[in-house]
Amino acid sequence: MSASHARSVRVRLAERSYAIELGVGSLGGLGEAVRARLGATRALILSVPPVGRRYGAAVTRSLRAAGFRVKRFEVPDGERSKNLRQAERLYGEMLEAGADRGSSVVIALGGGVVGDLGGFVAATLFRGLPVVQVPTSLLSMVDSSVGGKTGVNVAQGKNLVGAFHQPSLVWIDAATLRTLPPRQLRSGMAEVVKHAAIWDARLFSRLERQLEPLLALDPDVLVPILERNCRIKASVVSRDEREGGFRMLLNYGHTLGHAVESLKGYRGVLHGEAVSMGMVYAAALSERLGKAPEGTRERLEALLRRVGLPTKLPSFERRAYLRALSVDKKKRDSRIRFVALRGIGEAETVPLLPREILPAGALTRQC
Repeated sequence: MSASHARSVRVRLAERSYAIELGVGSLGGLGEAVRARLGATRALILSVPPVGRRYGAAVTRSLRAAGFRVKRFEVPDGERSKNLRQAERLYGEMLEAGADRGSSVVIALGGGVVGDLGGFVAATLFRGLPVVQVPTSLLSMVDSSVGGKTGVNVAQGKNLVGAFHQPSLVWIDAATLRTLPPRQLRSGMAEVVKHAAIWDARLFSRLERQLEPLLALDPDVLVPILERNCRIKASVVSRDEREGGFRMLLNYGHTLGHAVESLKGYRGVLHGEAVSMGMVYAAALSERLGKAPEGTRERLEALLRRVGLPTKLPSFERRAYLRALSVDKKKRDSRIRFVALRGIGEAETVPLLPREILPAGALTRQC
């Protein structure tokens, strides 16, 4: 790992504080890092088959060299694996492998599905095992691996069953992005753009200037942008660990994004693609509500189009969207705390009824 590319970000949560360690070519150092932070002796690695084939052996070697007994587990790739059936199967397999509360740590090696499911299993088995997040997708590096939100999907919606369970360590090796399919890389960029849109206008401008080398994974561009995204996420989580209010800003674009995923049955659309559609719609609604200046949507949409992400909501019937919105986790007293932009780099939550988010004719004109 090049010393110039090694970065560390601290998530400050009192006794639950932890580090995000960022490097390039750093997977080999994982075992020693875990041993230095935890008293565990048994590592339970969870991944999906493509990630397990590429990186499972290297992670296993690193952990064994550090003195861990290692057992690997897999779930099928894709959002549809993030469910209670898979969680129950993993409970049984981990117990059969000798998992216990005193000596075991879950290693979530993969993207957002593995991170969410692995974190949920760790949060609930024995009422809590330590978990180390080892994200291998851009989306999980900048978003889902940090902050302790774990969960699974149910028929009524996404992430409706879950727990807050902070990791003991987040270990990011940016070199793993080199094997990420281009579509997955573009999907992860949606969360990068989201952080800039709600929090950091300078980062947004930097993305506009440096998008091509970023998508080409130039480490001199990639690593500082990864670090900045992790610092944004860490700052928000440190101020509002359990999403009491402020942290809801991170859900920008997710109200409609989650609805799209649910309506598509979690097939044919990636999370970042759905969030991209939701962000553009939210920017247009922000302008219509008088929250954001004219041109906000246009600038956001232009960047997302350059990334190669979709920006228009699919043409489901309005009543189908309204049903999906009715189970939104951010709903309070029938109103959804909708995240609106005040402009590029600043956001707020606005309590809106589902029919105010999607007024008649909104889908035709995309707000």
